[in-house]
Amino acid sequence: MSACDRPLCVDLDGTLIYSDSLEEGIIAADNIGRFALALLKLPFSGRAAFKHRIANCGKLDTAQLPYNQPLIDYLRAQKEAGRYLVLATAANRLVAESVAGHLGLFDEIIASDETRNLKGRTKAEALCARFGEKGFVYAGNDASDIPVWAAASAAILVNASPGVAHKAGKLVPLETTLPNRANTALSLLRAMRPHQWLKNLLVFVPPITAHAFRDWASWSSAALAFAAFCATASAIYLINDAVDLAADRRHPRKKLRPFASGSLSLSTGLIAACLLAALGAGLAITSGILLVIVIYAVMSTSYSLKLKELPLVDVFLLAGLYTIRLFGGGVASGHEVSLWLLAFSGFLFLGLALLKRVTELATLSRKDKLFVGRRGYMASDIAILQTFGCAASFASIIVLTLFVQREAEAAQYVSPELLWGIVPVMLFWQCRLWLSTARNYMLDDPIVYSVHDWVSWIAAAIVIMLLALARSVAT
Repeated sequence: MSACDRPLCVDLDGTLIYSDSLEEGIIAADNIGRFALALLKLPFSGRAAFKHRIANCGKLDTAQLPYNQPLIDYLRAQKEAGRYLVLATAANRLVAESVAGHLGLFDEIIASDETRNLKGRTKAEALCARFGEKGFVYAGNDASDIPVWAAASAAILVNASPGVAHKAGKLVPLETTLPNRANTALSLLRAMRPHQWLKNLLVFVPPITAHAFRDWASWSSAALAFAAFCATASAIYLINDAVDLAADRRHPRKKLRPFASGSLSLSTGLIAACLLAALGAGLAITSGILLVIVIYAVMSTSYSLKLKELPLVDVFLLAGLYTIRLFGGGVASGHEVSLWLLAFSGFLFLGLALLKRVTELATLSRKDKLFVGRRGYMASDIAILQTFGCAASFASIIVLTLFVQREAEAAQYVSPELLWGIVPVMLFWQCRLWLSTARNYMLDDPIVYSVHDWVSWIAAAIVIMLLALARSVAT
């Protein structure tokens, strides 16, 4: 009998799916009391009982798990050729049965129960008892599968590291090797969303508006505040993506995010979130904005966990998250943020937050979805939200006009009349964002869109040029 004629036993976590079903179950747990009890009993009852309790206290949607499509295609071909397929996993039987039922591929399930954790040597013993030593082929991915491969007649390597592949190759013939998933470090960097750090450049606005261009102590403190906001924001993005896992997988574009696609494990991401939060706190202490960072973190976490589900509350909170960056920059640099600047930024950021919501609603309405999960809006809300957003955008320009008049009267510039050119440029930029949204050019975030938009770059360059000319050139 050749290896291809023997039963093919397939691991679940990291093999058939890119993620870990236990971590997925913990995130999906909807009974906090039962989850807390399972966690407390873990040291006494063992991992198998813990998995069993987690499987019973959540609503894990196995249809939405990040499946390894190349492996599934291979299994379908083997199934059509008449091969006997077995799902052999350390996951709890309830989870295994749900996965097998969804895929409709497996002839048999061998899984953990309430008393036995079917991993490593225990799995090898179970498969040998069922099929005999060297009586099966095993598909796995990590070091815990080494004892199973040692008992198998052949191995299929799936997402295996070079070290694991080398060890497995020395123990048993390889039937086939399936390619690795995305690089973990790059996936983590993507999940941290470094492009969103551009928002934290707002901390430099207070020393700019205070004309403190040669106050290097202020700039260095603002730079530390910038780093503190970046680290804290990335930590919260990771937590937010973990909380939003199920919703992201149903989203046409967010399903490609690292957690949702399975390219980044939940445990790795959440450990990184803790480290980033600690780094952010340390930088905040150094720059003197710990209280500001704590308020920002509380606001942002509250938004991620619940407040994003409340209509209008979510967009006002988003605007507040932008504005608090300005305030943090003022505290760090020692240059107080004026009420004019706070008023302008408040209306501007409210308009951008509303624009983001309108974009999301428009995207989903094109897919005939009437309600946006975890947002609290309906597709019919688009028109009124557009009205709110455009009104906020124009209100910001009115405040900007009054602010420019105040700056012109303050005699801080050689040619203050040039500042008036900023007003139409800012109005044009915001109107263009709304027009791009109406034409479905916007993805879902106006800041990200602007970073890739050459017209936005030209508008920014014109504003900077006008500021520089107003300070140095006589007209």
